[in-house]
Amino acid sequence: MQFDFGMKKGIYDWIAASWTANYIRKSGSVIAADFQGDVKSERQFLNALITETGIPACDASSKDPGYLSLSFAPEQTTDEKASGTLAVGTKQKLWLPSNFKLEIDGLDCTKVNKIDAFTVKQSVVTSDIGDERDYQKDPGKIEFPNLTVTFAEASAQSWIDWHKDFVITGNNGQKEEKGGRLLFLSPNLQEQLAEITFFNLGIFKLDSEAGEPNADAPARMTADLYCERMEFKYGGSVRA
Repeated sequence: MQFDFGMKKGIYDWIAASWTANYIRKSGSVIAADFQGDVKSERQFLNALITETGIPACDASSKDPGYLSLSFAPEQTTDEKASGTLAVGTKQKLWLPSNFKLEIDGLDCTKVNKIDAFTVKQSVVTSDIGDERDYQKDPGKIEFPNLTVTFAEASAQSWIDWHKDFVITGNNGQKEEKGGRLLFLSPNLQEQLAEITFFNLGIFKLDSEAGEPNADAPARMTADLYCERMEFKYGGSVRA
């Protein structure tokens, strides 16, 4: 599935629960209709668990809409006889990948211009149950990805200091890890659409980004961070 921030709150709560290991099985159906809204097909699914949540790249230069992606694994699917008319959906809340804000404890994030796309993965284990050998899907290990952050070299000193202390000097215990959050903002930047909170961030790579010869763009750097845990929250309030 791909969708923006205009869906009903339940789907975002499903994502949030999955990221905190409070797994919820969902049943539903995929309905296809023609241009007049007349339903042509329906495929029902039973007891689905989320397997992947894809967060699109945040890029200050992007002008195209951004969408979350969601993969889920049901225990069973069935094709049903289709009929009726498809109801009109709710108004979408457009999100542009340029409308974001990153905050990390003790770091200058004011000139961050890009965060690469990343995916939170949840493994699913299939077990045989009962005499009829039905299949039950159970949640396995959840994997939180690394982050790649690009920012102007002019704002890099706090990143350089952290990298030197954390990687080169070797002060990389839990006390030296950092917390942070990524905010998704409405087009007018006045409404917070969603938020991802990062726990136990650690830096493991810092590079200068190769620029185009004679380009007017400022010199940039990229930092690679590991993250031990993330939490997803729909809505919220914007800090000044």
